[in-house]
Amino acid sequence: METQTPSGRKGRAIMVLGATSDAGKSVTAVALCRILSDMGYSVCPFKSQNMSLNAKVTADGHEISMIQDLQCQAARVEPTFRVNPILLKPTSDMRSQVIVEGRPVGVYDVPSYYGEFIPQKGFGILRENLDALRDEYDFVVMEGAGSPAEINIYDADIANMRAAEAADADCILVVNTEWGGSFAYVLGTLMLMPEDDRRRIKAVLYNNVRGDTSGILEGAAELSRLTGVPVLGAVPHLDCRLPQEDSEFFRHTDSVGDGDAVIGVVRLPRISNFTDLDPLYGEDVTVRFVRSPSELEGCGAVIIPGTKNSVSDMRWMRSSGMADAITDLRGMVPILGICGGYQMMGRMLSDPRGAEDPDAGDTPGLGLFDAVTSWPSDDKVAVRDEGVFNLTGEPVTGYEIHMGRTETREDPLFTVGGKPEGSVRHGEMLFGTYLHGVLERPAFRRHLLSLMGEVPAREGDVYAEDLEAAIDGVADGFRKAMDTGLFRRVFMEGF
Repeated sequence: METQTPSGRKGRAIMVLGATSDAGKSVTAVALCRILSDMGYSVCPFKSQNMSLNAKVTADGHEISMIQDLQCQAARVEPTFRVNPILLKPTSDMRSQVIVEGRPVGVYDVPSYYGEFIPQKGFGILRENLDALRDEYDFVVMEGAGSPAEINIYDADIANMRAAEAADADCILVVNTEWGGSFAYVLGTLMLMPEDDRRRIKAVLYNNVRGDTSGILEGAAELSRLTGVPVLGAVPHLDCRLPQEDSEFFRHTDSVGDGDAVIGVVRLPRISNFTDLDPLYGEDVTVRFVRSPSELEGCGAVIIPGTKNSVSDMRWMRSSGMADAITDLRGMVPILGICGGYQMMGRMLSDPRGAEDPDAGDTPGLGLFDAVTSWPSDDKVAVRDEGVFNLTGEPVTGYEIHMGRTETREDPLFTVGGKPEGSVRHGEMLFGTYLHGVLERPAFRRHLLSLMGEVPAREGDVYAEDLEAAIDGVADGFRKAMDTGLFRRVFMEGF
């Protein structure tokens, strides 16, 4: 049975909505979670439905979106499946694996998801988990998805206003000013919403303002007079770097960093868990996202990241010429494959049942390891891991999320739970592992960078320290930009 909030009443729900996708909902929720936690309240994030290929694993082996895991860190609470009870992981343009309360329940196309799953199960899953969190925490900071005014799916949209209704939430509408047209985005969103839902929008927050915020605030005040919805604030562009939630990141980013040493990361069509790369952004390197063989020129290391569809992405590697370009670098630069990338480094990906890809059959891998990956069942591995880097005996940590199983004849890269994990050929600088997050601890990251030459790797658990500093920096930026009096009056009444 869930414990009750200290006051014995239902927790207060605050919902962050976006006038568009990539409006800054996630980072706003991160900021609010840390701000409320700093004030001494118990607080927890919640997103009823998230579509993302960046996932994390809870302590008890449930899969949730990476961003809700980060928001839990901001709130200083241990993540559970309740913070993200429905996770959609696209396997193709029209189909997604559906994760319910941390476990996969099937693959749905758009018509079957909105026509069957949502009305039959979705609303119940939303209410049950939301009620449990409101019984336990003073505040639940909810995050919407996309726009709350998608009129084509409005009645079936459990990620936005139906979730707000279930929680009786007061809502903040966030808009990204960097895109231009922010006032029109706000007005159009409000006009498309039914009156009952529109009344839940208690404030507008203008996000990611470049330069002086006074000009935005003047226009925002005029729009407030037109709509009757007050302005919560104008948040300037913040340089505090948080992990990116989804592939929108790649729309405007070709590389990160400005170091002389370049790490080429293969930008797979179904790339997943690319937050594995985040610890490298704090090193003296340039991380370059590559999609063609020519972009590998000058790279001192190559990383093949995770993917939601190893078979399909391996075929893309062949057709694009990336496969030959990578194998040509064998023995010349370190090559690391993580999860799906590790699977592709083997001799074969055997999928006779079509579990990974509808085009069932055997697909040749890169042949860098004497290893074969198959999909013998629909069982999914989701677990946190601790172990050691076999070369040095130093600790490594991470988490596994995968359905394929890899049989390898190579030496193990790590020892996890007393068992061999991954594959390695030290003489050829080839590394493969199922461990996401393996670069967060210094041991293996330091070794990988040392193979690139004179790259001074940072010592200690600096990534964890950097992440905490980034969360605090974001919270401080929002706190300074917001009308805290308005926030207390409207969103914290009674607490």
